[in-house]
Amino acid sequence: MADKIYCGSGIEKFDGNLVEVTINLSKIKECKDEIFEYGSDKFIKLKVCKKREEDQYGKTHYVEVNTWKPEPKNAEATQPNSAESDEDLPF
Repeated sequence: MADKIYCGSGIEKFDGNLVEVTINLSKIKECKDEIFEYGSDKFIKLKVCKKREEDQYGKTHYVEVNTWKPEPKNAEATQPNSAESDEDLPF
């Protein structure tokens, strides 16, 4: 599991209907492996999580870079053997 990359904090407002966050762009720029392109745009996935308790500045949430990556699938495990698959057919 990768280390968490904290890049901001936020505060809950309007009885929880809004979470206003501030992002440290310098920390985002350091996450080159987490930035991906779709078309001509660049994106990064972030998580906004509730803190266990409000901090000294009144912040109720923190922002971290989502570093989760799916594990590569084994191509052989997903491809059924043609001889075995013929035996499983009901007709």
